[in-house]
Amino acid sequence: MAEKEMLLVGSKTKDAIKGTGLNVASDALDKLNEVVHQLVKDAQVRCEANGRKTVRASDF
Repeated sequence: MAEKEMLLVGSKTKDAIKGTGLNVASDALDKLNEVVHQLVKDAQVRCEANGRKTVRASDF
């Protein structure tokens, strides 16, 4: 699988998780980035299906 551009701020994401007292595995951010990419793609599809060119909060 081709590596996708990181859409997350890694240090801030890790801090948010560590702030709850949990540790962050080395592969956690990569998987979360995949999930975010899919969410963005799904939102784009919904937007286009509704005949719009502007992604709105409701598309997520």
